[in-house]
Amino acid sequence: MNRRIAVVLALIVTISAACTSAEGIEFARADLSRASAAPADAALAADAINTFGLDLYRVLAAEEGNLVVSPASIALALAMARAGARGTTAAEMDAVLYEVARDANAGWLNALDQALAGRSGTFRDDSGDDHDVTLRVANSTFGQRGMSLEAAYLEALATRFGSGLRLVDYVTETEAARRLINGWVDEQTEHRIPELLVPGIVTSDTRLTLVNAIYLNAPWQTPFPASATKARTFTLADGSTVEVPMMAVTTTLPYSAGGGWQAVELPYIGGSLGMTVIVPDDLAAFEATLGADQLAEIVGALTEHNVILGFPKFGIETKAMLADVLAALGMPTAFDPDRADFSGITTDEALYISDVVHQANIDVDEKGTEAAAATAVVMRAGGSPESVTLRVDRPFLFLLRDVPTGAVLFLGRVVDPSIGS
Repeated sequence: MNRRIAVVLALIVTISAACTSAEGIEFARADLSRASAAPADAALAADAINTFGLDLYRVLAAEEGNLVVSPASIALALAMARAGARGTTAAEMDAVLYEVARDANAGWLNALDQALAGRSGTFRDDSGDDHDVTLRVANSTFGQRGMSLEAAYLEALATRFGSGLRLVDYVTETEAARRLINGWVDEQTEHRIPELLVPGIVTSDTRLTLVNAIYLNAPWQTPFPASATKARTFTLADGSTVEVPMMAVTTTLPYSAGGGWQAVELPYIGGSLGMTVIVPDDLAAFEATLGADQLAEIVGALTEHNVILGFPKFGIETKAMLADVLAALGMPTAFDPDRADFSGITTDEALYISDVVHQANIDVDEKGTEAAAATAVVMRAGGSPESVTLRVDRPFLFLLRDVPTGAVLFLGRVVDPSIGS
């Protein structure tokens, strides 16, 4: 892998309804500029996304094995649908998403989106070498030609998400529409996600596909020397052990420790992004009680220490069907064809969410991180610092964060780094 971090968040919202005839591909958008954003709103968005992400994580973590999800990806995908939700559907989505996509809080995600877009730049390392950091946020909408969308919804897409509307023909050119959407995602994610929508996800009933992709490319601020990587023992939760490539570095890093846990943050060059690694004595017990307040305390306690760090190389992937999970978290109406209300999108036909698919992967080595995430929401009708030692040789959690806002872009755990993605 090149000396960089490449993080990709790709989110898809697919909305389906009864058939109408249309053809061709065009482009249209509300004639409005992106709304200005208050920097403080980005932190409010981050707090809501992080709390939602931990709710989701606790449910998914009940299954055994490695796990990686993108709270930001899933929240942004649902937010683009929430902009057109009404009544009970909207209220339930607001509760699950901690009001990050509520109309009254429209500035929150817009501010976070614009804050993340400002992370790109060229930064010089301690050796005087320049390295580029690229964080690209892109939104697009693929709608059925001939379907009438509410003007207020188009305005929300333009002002909150900077998105226009690409017109396609799901009815008679279903496969062409699917390939077009996948091609856009593939391009935006630098080919990390070449086929987000597999055959059968887009049908002739599809009417609207909302897409958000985020691509990040940056190296570690302090790379791990490749020569220091050695095979070391990693102890699994059941007490058994595996041999894994363990990276090693001794450097000054933000570090904290508390009752039953240690944490360290590995910054990426430029300092705006970092990976927070939390190593509990008992992962299962720690996960059961982990909440937004505790996470904030752990992050807030990070202070500079001289850290002798051992950290395993790993690559993991997760694919999860989230419709039942989200319904159980408190937004069942959005999935009910008889009660869902997305009339803020269109009044031509009634829409409901039929499925939510999320996929994420991450690879970590001496030079940096590559990661990708995609979400498909399918809708149908109806001083002299002390030295500390931390060897990450047991199950651990990781959070890839935007440091200024605190937004968790990726959240996961590694219970067995010997299992590849």
